Amino acid sequence: MIKTARLMSLTLSALLVAAMTLAPNIGHAQKTRLAFSGGPDGGTFQYFSNGMATRLSKTIPNVEVSNMASAGSVENIRRVNSGEADFGIAYSGDTYLARTGQLPKDTRKYENVLALAYLYGAPAHLIVLDGSGINAVSDLAGKRVAVGGAGSGAAASAQRYFEALGLWDKMNVEFIGYSKAASALGDKLIDAMWVFAGFPNSSVIQAAASNKIKILSLYETGEKGGVFKKYPFYAPVTIPAGTYSGIDYDVKTFQDSALWVAGKHVDSEVIYQVTKDIFTPEGLSYLVKVKSTAKAMSVEGALTGIVTPVHEGAEKFWKEKGLTLTPEQTAR
Repeated sequence: MIKTARLMSLTLSALLVAAMTLAPNIGHAQKTRLAFSGGPDGGTFQYFSNGMATRLSKTIPNVEVSNMASAGSVENIRRVNSGEADFGIAYSGDTYLARTGQLPKDTRKYENVLALAYLYGAPAHLIVLDGSGINAVSDLAGKRVAVGGAGSGAAASAQRYFEALGLWDKMNVEFIGYSKAASALGDKLIDAMWVFAGFPNSSVIQAAASNKIKILSLYETGEKGGVFKKYPFYAPVTIPAGTYSGIDYDVKTFQDSALWVAGKHVDSEVIYQVTKDIFTPEGLSYLVKVKSTAKAMSVEGALTGIVTPVHEGAEKFWKEKGLTLTPEQTAR
């Protein structure tokens, strides 16, 4: 009996010490701190990353997400790959090229970057003046074509498209921004302008306000020319009739996709929870208030334009929602 009493006393003492040790932590679980790499101040990437970071910090228990300014897509990929950031926004094209070691002047393979979801698209526009005699993409040979500023994503996309068609070296390429290009088109200083951005785009509206314009369809020509076989991250999209003044027909073109990405190092359960939260009706409604571009987001279209592996935490959620992933999306 004495031994039993001593044993009980020791056991109770051990339990009491354990309880005292744990007491300060009860109800104060350690927060998971995550970093979200966005874009330049005032840019669409930054609106999305800041809005998503703010919401997730409020709605996911014990998770705090901080927003980071960034130069954009490629920097986000590098940060997420290294673990400097946990989330980022990147174009599907840059993600694909980065994972396969094909970024310009960079042959490293950024294989720790995994997709979560499609956010919105950046479609290609090719604008010419009505009556210019340019009725097809092939008519651009020998013409002055503005493709966006030097080093821009727009110029890079134009070069990929026109090089695949054998036209890049046959055109007189002008590296000027959208607004200047719209003015130059009206003054007939150029023959065509290339815009790679969401619609309706303000510079295309500007061009259509003072000129009768045409927007050429690009998808069929690109498909025949092998553009999309070479660059599988581009997806077809239609700019609906009436989007721009005087354009009373659908324009069948293609787009790159802005994706929400995360590092392979981020816990799968955390990824599942944050994806689930953003894609609730409340989450999507909140993001539309942050940036109207978020109207493009939906559960049904969440895997649009993704040709690289999806994080297993996001995959779990999308499968629960009845979506089917491609072999490329599951090849982690």
